[in-house]
Amino acid sequence: MKHGKKYRDALEKIDRTKAYELGEAIKLLKEIHYVNFDESVEIAINLNILQKHTVRDTVVLPHGTGKEIKVLVFAKADKAKEAEEAGADYVGDTDLIEKIKSGWFNFDVAVATPDMMKEVGKIGQLLGKRGLMPNPKAHTVTNAIKETVKELKKGRVEFRADKTKIIHLGIGKLSMDDNALIENCTTLYETVLQKRPADLKGEFIKSVYIASTMSPGIKVDYRKIA
Repeated sequence: MKHGKKYRDALEKIDRTKAYELGEAIKLLKEIHYVNFDESVEIAINLNILQKHTVRDTVVLPHGTGKEIKVLVFAKADKAKEAEEAGADYVGDTDLIEKIKSGWFNFDVAVATPDMMKEVGKIGQLLGKRGLMPNPKAHTVTNAIKETVKELKKGRVEFRADKTKIIHLGIGKLSMDDNALIENCTTLYETVLQKRPADLKGEFIKSVYIASTMSPGIKVDYRKIA
C-alpha cells in the first residue's frame, strides 16, 4: 500500500527497532498526529495461542472510550423499567424488533433479557451482520440489566482474539489525557493476561502495538505495562 507524505513523515519519527514504554508511545502518537479530527487510539495485542483457544471477555475501561455509547435494551415490565432508570437510550420489545426489521440501527450495543431471546432471534441475522446480536459470552444476555447498562455507559467493551490471534480494540481518543489512555490500556492488558489458556505452553503475549486511526503502529514494551 502506498501511503501519503504525511504518513511517511510520521513513520520516520518512529524507531522501528525499539519497543517503547507505554507512556512514551502515547506521547509519540500525539506528536505524529497529522489529521484535523480527533482520532481513536487503538491497541493490537498479538497472542501466542492455538486455534483451539478462545480469548474473549469484557472489560470496563476506567475512562471510557471517548465516545458516547448508545445502548438498546430488549426487555419487558420491571426489567424495562430498570433499563430506563439505568440510562439506556432505547428500551422496548417487539416494537424495537419491528423497527430494526425496517432498517433502523441507531445504537452501538444491544442487551436482552433471557426471556426476550426467542423474539430477538428472529432478527439475529440483521444484528449479527453488524456485531450487535446480544450474546451470553459478552454478558449482553442477562437479567442484571441495571448493572449491565451502567457498565456499558461507563465504558465496558468486549474484546476477543480474531482468526489471526490478535485482539484489536479502541482504548480512547487521542485528545484524552495521557494518564487516562495509560490506565485504559493497562486495565485491558491486565484483563487479557487473566484469560491465558490453562494448557498454554510458553509466552502468552507475542507483541503489543498502539496506533491512532491514521498513524503507523508503535511497538510497546508490554513487559512494562502491568
